[in-house]
Amino acid sequence: MDVEIIEEEQHLAQVQSLRSAGKRPMRLPVDDAHPFELEAYISSYSGRTYVERLLHIMSVCPTLAPQALQLAIAEALKGRDTSLYREIFSRYDRAHVELGDEIPELSALASFDQQWVEETNAKNQAERTKLEVELKTYSSNMIKESIRMAHRDLGDFYRSIGDLSSALKHYTKSREYCTTSQHVLDMCMSVVELLMEQRNYSHIATYVFKAEAALESVSIVKAHAGPEAPAGAAQIQKEKRNAEREKTQTKLDVATGLSHLGQSNYEKAANTFLKVGPVKGLEEWSRKLIAPGDVAIYATLCALATFPRPLIRSQILENDVFGMYIEQEPYIRELLESYMSNRFKNVLEILERYSTRHHIDIHLHFHVVALTNMIRSKALVMYFQPFSSIRLERMGQAFGWTMEELEQEVVSLIQSGEIKARVDRQNKILKAKETDQRAALFAKAIKSGQEMQATNRKLLLRMRLQQADLVVKPPKGQTGYNYSTGHPSELLSGDY
Repeated sequence: MDVEIIEEEQHLAQVQSLRSAGKRPMRLPVDDAHPFELEAYISSYSGRTYVERLLHIMSVCPTLAPQALQLAIAEALKGRDTSLYREIFSRYDRAHVELGDEIPELSALASFDQQWVEETNAKNQAERTKLEVELKTYSSNMIKESIRMAHRDLGDFYRSIGDLSSALKHYTKSREYCTTSQHVLDMCMSVVELLMEQRNYSHIATYVFKAEAALESVSIVKAHAGPEAPAGAAQIQKEKRNAEREKTQTKLDVATGLSHLGQSNYEKAANTFLKVGPVKGLEEWSRKLIAPGDVAIYATLCALATFPRPLIRSQILENDVFGMYIEQEPYIRELLESYMSNRFKNVLEILERYSTRHHIDIHLHFHVVALTNMIRSKALVMYFQPFSSIRLERMGQAFGWTMEELEQEVVSLIQSGEIKARVDRQNKILKAKETDQRAALFAKAIKSGQEMQATNRKLLLRMRLQQADLVVKPPKGQTGYNYSTGHPSELLSGDY
């Protein structure tokens, strides 16, 4: 399984490089119409995801590239991943080549610390040798628990230095030496975190499924383990177990939602993100992998693109638990309220205003355009639904579009079948197609009758087959016994 995951990750990396090849680099604006504070945004993260998000910002936002470079270097020097440190400089160099004079030269901003790289590589080599010797010793002694811990430590080490394929290899290898469900759960959680860092969305669900099975076993074992305690102590232990289970399940739900989002399954992603438990369940992941505000953004955009309006109200606006995530990003509530009150012009303005924030997210980047288009199309369909005809000018005012933009959107929706109408270009009116209710009812009745006839034919055929089974075929020249009548009977060749 680990080999397949590594190959899939390499394939994804190739696909992403091909996407960027031959295209002009994206230039995300940062101005009064598109506000974005880099330090406030990046303070929600730490470690590898901190640096990787800054690398992405360097590639897509020239305005923030110099500041992102400085922050990324400072964070990388706190770790031990020299390859990531080198990537910061090479990524900025590529951005400078693509963007030209829009950003300053690298030499004017930072210098490469070769001494730190050499010292860190030496420390990493010493640590690797030490851990490999320990693994070899434990393997020769055949102590399963020690071997499991040695593989786990090596996985953590390789993950810290950026060798994610080796880390995955040791994490999955430790599965052979797990003796309890808790060990299996710990291994699965480590792999899930690693796959999230790799953005290998297609394989996250596999290990989430394994982790949920292990979590169920852990809960059952803990519930029946140990001597009976007094009523008060037993209640406290039960609450503690439930809290631990809820935290783990919250992280697994976030990982599943991210997997669906990465594979463009937006409705499933929204449903999964909305099941996520309280914010405190993400304390361990809130800085090193994902921020609570990210969950609010992912769930809301996916829900607006796929959910009907009643479901948005019940699942999001009336969801107290998810309300704690919305508080992390106040504009999300304004977006939801505008959508529910049919202020679609304001909805589109909010989406445009925070488009830079959405494009800068490493998980959401490839889905922003698709989600925005789906929300816009859904809003147009809902706006026209109550009318038999409406002037395009009025619709243009409701959405803040010119007549040409509106006509283009409406025609595309008509061609896709989402709006059953036609455009009167001379009078600039959108008219719904009139349906002959009498003809529609007659066609429905004919269809129902045909379905009933087909069902009756199947029932009659089944009854004849059952009657035939009741007759036992005798040897040649003898009579049979008909169980349906209770009397002997001659069998004819046509009975079978």
